[in-house]
Amino acid sequence: MSQIYDLHCHSTASDGSLPPVELVRRAHEKGVNVLALTDHDVTDGLQEAATTAAELGMGFVPGIEISVTWSSSNQTVHIVGLHIDMASEELQQGLEKLREFRNWRAEEIGRRLEKKGISGAYVGASDLAKGAIISRTHFARFLVEEGYAKDMRDVFKNYLIKNKPGYVSGKWASLEEAV
Repeated sequence: MSQIYDLHCHSTASDGSLPPVELVRRAHEKGVNVLALTDHDVTDGLQEAATTAAELGMGFVPGIEISVTWSSSNQTVHIVGLHIDMASEELQQGLEKLREFRNWRAEEIGRRLEKKGISGAYVGASDLAKGAIISRTHFARFLVEEGYAKDMRDVFKNYLIKNKPGYVSGKWASLEEAV
């Protein structure tokens, strides 16, 4: 009998669409045997996901997806960490710095979109966020729902990439810090 693993997924703790408990239940219903929750820069949903997985007899891997600025190219990459120590003070301090930047960036995206005539973007994205992070995905959902774009791809192409009105470059952890 084969095992089904999903080692990279997001909940509403970052930019996913399901709360951690519902995400684990949905994965179980779909036949996943081992699930890793790897939210962006936050560990908030790990404990409840682990508890739900244990109740369902499912394997669970505590994880994270850390945003990293890659060397001198200033390119953003995401490092997935598996079997992390959620209680690590060093990890939590690093993630707090990333969340502080994310909060500032979300406010700045809202200001930039406002300047281009899109009012309420920050509040709209904030309303769509269910966790500690307001991400570009939340802005994208807002822009689609409000009719500024036809779909997520259109949002990123016209609003949230370099040289577009809502673009704010990332200043993330270094690779060395993330590792």
